[in-house]
Amino acid sequence: MPSRATNATRASSRALPEIHILQSGRQRLHVMPELGGSVAAWDWHKGDQWLPLFRPWDARSRDLYTTACFPLLPWSNRITEGGFPFGGKQYAIKPNRTGEPYPIHGDSWLQAWTVAAHAQDRMTLELDSTCFDGNPYAYRARQLFTLRENALEIELRVTNAGDATLPFGLGLHPYFLSDARTRLQFRSRGVWMSGADPIPTGFTRKLPPSWDYNRPAAVDGPLIDNCYEGWDGLAMIEDPSRGLRLQMHTQDRSGYTLLYRPPGLGYFCLEPITHPIDAFHMQNRPGLIDLAPGEDMVLLTRFSVCDL
Repeated sequence: MPSRATNATRASSRALPEIHILQSGRQRLHVMPELGGSVAAWDWHKGDQWLPLFRPWDARSRDLYTTACFPLLPWSNRITEGGFPFGGKQYAIKPNRTGEPYPIHGDSWLQAWTVAAHAQDRMTLELDSTCFDGNPYAYRARQLFTLRENALEIELRVTNAGDATLPFGLGLHPYFLSDARTRLQFRSRGVWMSGADPIPTGFTRKLPPSWDYNRPAAVDGPLIDNCYEGWDGLAMIEDPSRGLRLQMHTQDRSGYTLLYRPPGLGYFCLEPITHPIDAFHMQNRPGLIDLAPGEDMVLLTRFSVCDL
């Protein structure tokens, strides 16, 4: 049962998840533990209205891709070849999303999280996962949502609860609203290119036309679903149409972020991640962390907002 500080509400359909509402100052956060530990909305009070800072959940679908943000663990993005080799063994992982030929974004987003602690301006979610859908991973995960002054912090932690060392990765999948006036900026030294699917085929420092965000640039254009390398952990989003500026900052500074820029949909994703797509099959497995039993890793991301 949610506490009075959480002000939980129930979606209109009994089949849809319970929403827990946190509020502090001009911010309001809607969290859905049952639906993959996801965020339904993050809003900012301006004038006499609440403005969405993430693209809000549609309040109809249980598809995590319709939510505002969801966690990625114990790895992010896609793994090819039906799994990965490690320590002389082959670990199998099955595809986990309709229409996707590869397993994607780990498995925490496919499970219900539980509320471990909650207050008016913060909430802790936890997940104990043991070989979900036949995966080799046993882990404990925690998300700590904190509303600070003009900012949302999401701390994502995973602990290896299995009996063998395995490679782990973390990430978040936030959806940002955009229009023709929106400008995005983040530093990188290059991008991993791909073929017909999003699996990397090679790294280049020569960014294709309209792919360079080292200076503020529009987010309309052809599809991008690629990992940038050399990211310094900071991204800026200016939204003149709504008079808002957002900043995303991660202390992890792994050097990787994934940009998903679908044409004509009014949103984009800039994902703070700890490793590139299919790092399991790259030389030296860049960004993945080998966690022994009982060891953990953390990704802390702050989303700040101010009026333009």
